[in-house]
Amino acid sequence: MIKPGTKEAIKEMRSRNMAIKSIADLLEISRNSVKSVLSGKHDELKSKNSKHHKHLPIIRELYPRCSGNAVRIGDLLKEEYAIDIPYSTLRWLINKDGLGKAEKRPAGSYCFAPGEEMQHDTSPYRIKLGNRMQTAQCASLALAYCRKIYIRFYPCFTRFEARCFLIDAFKHMDGSCARCTIDNTSVLVAQGAGANAVIAPEMRQIGRLFGTVFIPHSVGHSDRKARVERPFYYVERNFLVGRTFRDWKDLNQQGVEWCIHVSDKKEKRSLKMSPAQAYIMEKPFLKPLPPYIPPVYSTSYRIVDVQGYVHLDTNRYSVPYQLIGKQVEVQKHQENVVIYHGREKIAQHQRVLEKRDKRICDDSHKISRVYPARGESSSQERALKGTDPVLDTYLVQLKKRSHGRGVAKFSKLLELKRTYPEEAFMMAIRKAQTYGLYDLARLEKLILSFIAGDYFNL
Repeated sequence: MIKPGTKEAIKEMRSRNMAIKSIADLLEISRNSVKSVLSGKHDELKSKNSKHHKHLPIIRELYPRCSGNAVRIGDLLKEEYAIDIPYSTLRWLINKDGLGKAEKRPAGSYCFAPGEEMQHDTSPYRIKLGNRMQTAQCASLALAYCRKIYIRFYPCFTRFEARCFLIDAFKHMDGSCARCTIDNTSVLVAQGAGANAVIAPEMRQIGRLFGTVFIPHSVGHSDRKARVERPFYYVERNFLVGRTFRDWKDLNQQGVEWCIHVSDKKEKRSLKMSPAQAYIMEKPFLKPLPPYIPPVYSTSYRIVDVQGYVHLDTNRYSVPYQLIGKQVEVQKHQENVVIYHGREKIAQHQRVLEKRDKRICDDSHKISRVYPARGESSSQERALKGTDPVLDTYLVQLKKRSHGRGVAKFSKLLELKRTYPEEAFMMAIRKAQTYGLYDLARLEKLILSFIAGDYFNL
């Protein structure tokens, strides 16, 4: 096939009275090709036709009915219309007619000035933390001009996590842009979508604090925030590959280091520089951080249960036992749980993220019980000792055959001593000592046998 440029060269050289053989030798093509170009025959486009073109209306009718399955279209053509079209020909007709192909539209592009826009979005991932696979929500913020990004992972992403993330991201960027493009998630949007969306009050408060406005993109136009969408693939194929994470804290710490040392250092084709270098040019246009950033926390009120714990997000946190049954204020921060009673701070615990139904206890909140040492004698043993050497020897042997300090057996023995006459009791002790009898039930029968004739008709 002769290219259009070659055709123009042939016609130009022929207009200068060059011989056909000279033109063919110069362009290294055949003389017949030169003659066909000069005669105009080569300009006639040869279109490939098939004898089955006349069946295209029937094929167009069957295409949606068969969901685009060319095999079934061929079967129905045979069954209903007695038309036999080879599969390759049928496939060629379908492709040439453009059936099933979406109409291609030219792609656009968005250009942003320094400090004009930042973009925020989230994406779920399955990540192995320790020895367990967990679902993590990756939140990301990107500066649209320099492509600098910040990521952080959460077990779930609610409005509370969104507030924490945005403040951390603005601190990481050391400023904010005048506009932040977001999607239509209910985490940031209270109601509506796109241009009719109503931003949640908590998000508007953060916007006023940092001088930015949250603008959701139109429904179905997620490419409007491509600056933050594209890095999610980079996170999946680079950051999460070949790395191990102990827990959520280790995961987020490595994520920040990856943003600074890997993502920000990689040169972008469209920028001809890295995001870190472009950030230097954008930094003067960012809105500065406010002089004071209030802490982000969620407040709830709980009644201390009978075990001295308050419940928060399926976990239990201890408070001083003196507050059992009383109402306390529980403040959930990003890293900690702080508990107040009135205006007094009574407890602070590290917030548990990766576990459920766990108790977090501070030993100072429990009653301190002092248990006597194993070798110490009980009050019952001290009450029995010192009255008779034989009894003291019996007590030593009885304690060896008892659990712990032998409180139960000494209590029973003291009861026998106080219940029955002293003379009968000691006679039974001497006899039991002689025969090695340390079963107190049998000892009581022995005592009764000594006093049977004196007190009872046994």
